[in-house]
Amino acid sequence: MCRSCKKWVHHRCTGVKGVLKDDANFRCSVCIMGDHRNAGHEKEVVVDDAGSVEWVDSFCYLGDVMGCGGGVEDAVRHRVKCAWGKFRELSPFLTLRGMSLKLKGKLYSACVQSVLVYGSETWALKVGDVQRMMSTERMMVRWMCGVSLKDRRSSLELLDCMGIVCICERMRRCRLSWFGHVERKSGDDWVSKCRDLVVEGARGVGRGKKKWFECVANDMRDLGLKRGDAMDRAVWRGGILRNRPTRACAETRTLKRR
Repeated sequence: MCRSCKKWVHHRCTGVKGVLKDDANFRCSVCIMGDHRNAGHEKEVVVDDAGSVEWVDSFCYLGDVMGCGGGVEDAVRHRVKCAWGKFRELSPFLTLRGMSLKLKGKLYSACVQSVLVYGSETWALKVGDVQRMMSTERMMVRWMCGVSLKDRRSSLELLDCMGIVCICERMRRCRLSWFGHVERKSGDDWVSKCRDLVVEGARGVGRGKKKWFECVANDMRDLGLKRGDAMDRAVWRGGILRNRPTRACAETRTLKRR
């Protein structure tokens, strides 16, 4: 039992090797990580005599979750949870047998997939985040089609049958569309100033955290677009809607061939 949270911990999760012994100072990994995150931070930051602001690990702003450590892991988990809630709400229609797959695909794209990609325009997605989004969509698509893994049907085939754009493709379109919108802003706009802001100081050892512009640069390289093309709305929109598989879809297709 952890002496901090007073909860029982399984032997495999304790990190103790060998036979378990009575330890009055044992603490679980959750409590240890909590102390590590809270190190150097106060629980409450007093603003004035009227009230105070509490220090938290994450908070939700306009439907998007922001974590204290950076990254979009918390936001992706929150979006997946909201998408499953909407999917279960519409499950009487999405899982109905005899219903047209094209109609299911339109309902899924409008009501479920839009919830899943909400706020993804500004996400700096890592490989693990993309895989979590893809696995969520695959489970939903197989459930709607009434197909199991034993049927040996690929997810790309099911997406084509339902007329659904892959979640990676849709997030890429949203990201590039937002990039073109902010790129066409004037240089005096505060959004442009924040994007071009240079932080002074020494950088730590090792690779820095993944930036949003890195994802945009990869998308432009895959589609053969240039940064200057964003100034022309017609050219930029035509390049975004070009039917080319994303890198995640291409890797999935390669693995299935093997």
